[in-house]
Amino acid sequence: MMRLLTEFGMGTSLRRGDYTQAAKRAVQDALWHNSINLAELFGFDKSAMRITVEISVQKPDLVDIEAVAEVFPYGSTTFKVHKGGLDVPRPDGDGNPTIMANVALSVAFDMEKADD
Repeated sequence: MMRLLTEFGMGTSLRRGDYTQAAKRAVQDALWHNSINLAELFGFDKSAMRITVEISVQKPDLVDIEAVAEVFPYGSTTFKVHKGGLDVPRPDGDGNPTIMANVALSVAFDMEKADD
């Protein structure tokens, strides 16, 4: 595998305290800011993309990886969830904090094309 691209994103859950929603928004932030045609550039099908997704939030065990995986329209995804991101408490101390998630997406391909 050869990594060809890394993109970054940030997402939030403003009021619900939803770590999965913040992670999904961070993935969308990384994906939606780019129109990258790596697969076509190298003559591969989009399904050949190998995407490593690194997510950082304050409570990694509360991220539903299967729900985040649904954001990707193609490719094979691998997830790593780390403690990080940021929880911002409400000024009055009541309710859920604002959740901030950070994501790094790395896209790789097996650069040896299979024989047809």
